[in-house]
Amino acid sequence: MAERISDSTHDRAGALAGAAARFPILGKMRAADLLELVRLELGHEEILDGFRPYGSHLSKAIPPLTILHVVSGNTPHAALQSLMRGLLLGAHNRLKLPAGGLPEVDAFCSSLPETLAKLVESSTALPEAWLREAEAVIVFGSDETIAHFRGRVPAGIPFQAHGHRVSLGMVFDDPDLASVEAAAGDVSLHDQQGCLSPHNLYVRESGDGFARTYAARLADAMERFNRHTPRRALGMGESAAIADLRASYTFRSANDVRTQIWQSEGSTDWTVIYEEDPWFATSPLNRVVFVKPLPADFSGLEPVRPWLGAIGIWPATVENAARVSGLGASRICALGRMQYPPVTWHAEGIPNLGSLVRWVDFEPAA
Repeated sequence: MAERISDSTHDRAGALAGAAARFPILGKMRAADLLELVRLELGHEEILDGFRPYGSHLSKAIPPLTILHVVSGNTPHAALQSLMRGLLLGAHNRLKLPAGGLPEVDAFCSSLPETLAKLVESSTALPEAWLREAEAVIVFGSDETIAHFRGRVPAGIPFQAHGHRVSLGMVFDDPDLASVEAAAGDVSLHDQQGCLSPHNLYVRESGDGFARTYAARLADAMERFNRHTPRRALGMGESAAIADLRASYTFRSANDVRTQIWQSEGSTDWTVIYEEDPWFATSPLNRVVFVKPLPADFSGLEPVRPWLGAIGIWPATVENAARVSGLGASRICALGRMQYPPVTWHAEGIPNLGSLVRWVDFEPAA
């Protein structure tokens, strides 16, 4: 059984922020941001270190001794974020890695001070003891993977599921097409491998054919982004999926004026597809995005609501956020910020730290 190494939450936050600074995929993360996460979710920055005021009494948050993280290979940033939260709690962390491993995890751990590095184990196999000894389990993967592990975790053990999610963008008003660069970045970063990557962009018609014009300008922005940040090399299956989709929409666009396609020349680096059908279309990923006119009643989104991760909006006003807040997404942000969630984001709509700890309350003598 793992043994927790004693130090303070402030010390852990500082060390984690220092390591995170070496990994751009984590975005900007200061020690103050991590401490704010603890304060917001647990009530006090030092409540993991000892009894602290909590309402009319004192409380202490007790983290799990050992957390098992089952992580996927397509989102290394999510694996690092999950590991950081476990280390911030002061728990021992065991990472079940994908078969090919995750070099980012090894590199991150080598950037940690020894006291924190000792709190991490990783393996591409899953020792039976890891699951048996886990006091909390966090799983990233398909719905089937989630169901498999949920069935193996005993009742009463905290279980965080990060399953299949898709995201989208909505442009409510942009007469100058100022949002296309931001949208191109959201689509292109991480090659749409994460749950925060938009598959569709819905554009409100502010004039005849505006959504189609937006798609054409987005294609230009996708090409510019690809020049300074090329997409990773694809496997044969991934390339074939894009080629098949392109062939289908090229045929459709030749026979249906409601559809049009733009694509990178001589490669599958990026693809923009305009179609007037409002039904949500699932991208084959790797910088393939659909642009559609925005229906006033959000029709076409019903089937995807249970799997909706984030909505990027333009302009990012409270009024527009309120309009989409009931669609099922756990995160609404400005276009251009979809790939940079704050550390305090409630992933899947649940508290990241608060759902893992247990509480001890102390009522001192009056």
